[in-house]
Amino acid sequence: MTYNQPMGGNTMPRFGGWASMMRLPMVGEATGLDAAFIGVPLDIGTSNRSGARFGPRQIRAESSLIRPYNMATGAAPFDALQVADLGDVAINTYNLQKSIEIIERHYQPVVDAGCRPLTLGGDHTIVLPILRAMARRHGPVALIHVDAHADVNDDMFGERIAHGTPFRRAVEEGLLQTDKVWQIGLRGSGYSAEDFDWPRQQGFTVVQAHEVWYQSLAPLMEQVRESIGQAPCYLSFDIDGIDPAFAGGTGTPEIGGLTVPQALEIIRGCHGLNLVGADLVEVSPPYDATGNTALLGANLLFEMLCVLPGVRYR
Repeated sequence: MTYNQPMGGNTMPRFGGWASMMRLPMVGEATGLDAAFIGVPLDIGTSNRSGARFGPRQIRAESSLIRPYNMATGAAPFDALQVADLGDVAINTYNLQKSIEIIERHYQPVVDAGCRPLTLGGDHTIVLPILRAMARRHGPVALIHVDAHADVNDDMFGERIAHGTPFRRAVEEGLLQTDKVWQIGLRGSGYSAEDFDWPRQQGFTVVQAHEVWYQSLAPLMEQVRESIGQAPCYLSFDIDGIDPAFAGGTGTPEIGGLTVPQALEIIRGCHGLNLVGADLVEVSPPYDATGNTALLGANLLFEMLCVLPGVRYR
């Protein structure tokens, strides 16, 4: 079998060629794919700085620098998986509720085809409809959630769906195995001392950023793997989980966050889990003057691809 390959820099200069994720082929449907990159250019769920609608396009642009083999881990995803770029979801930029419905409808046939979606956000609202599609195929899933914020608000400005509410809605809708949910990197100021208590009361394991300052997260990920086992697992990674010194191009930055090596340890520590999908959200190019945040996001998505089931390691 011939597997799709990213276009190499010696075939076409990296500033040229098509603007897909890693310059992979663009296809119209998920049939026959093991994994696919999908963009969701939505930011009408944000509460502070917008701009994440431009995230998928900029992440794809920066991804032209990524080569097909992971020199650190030995992962060779394009030797064993059929991967392509499925393009963007055509959201309704004027209506958040309709957009949620559009996203869910878009993802359902992808998930049902056995394709594992790797999503380029967009703001964090998009994870709710993705989890709905996941649950229809897999049942409630385990979750690894990297973020500065718990995203378990009951509402925001009276609205029950926004980028700060998806995981409360996911619990209410029975989309998560709550005893297999890990939230890593939470921090910042809050509205009350109980802000992080609600997820703990649901059975989530909350690892605040200050608890892991200056530490390798490899031991933590051993605990995560032991806890989750082979349950279907979804990885949701908000770029603001990383300290704004490294990823300032985001809508709601919080100081004192995770480092880039810690982010890599989290994702690489997912190797061996039954990952059914993942996302990288909240990259906001208007606040990313150097492109470094989008470049980091592109690399983290590649790392997610490298830990999917079925990837060969050299």
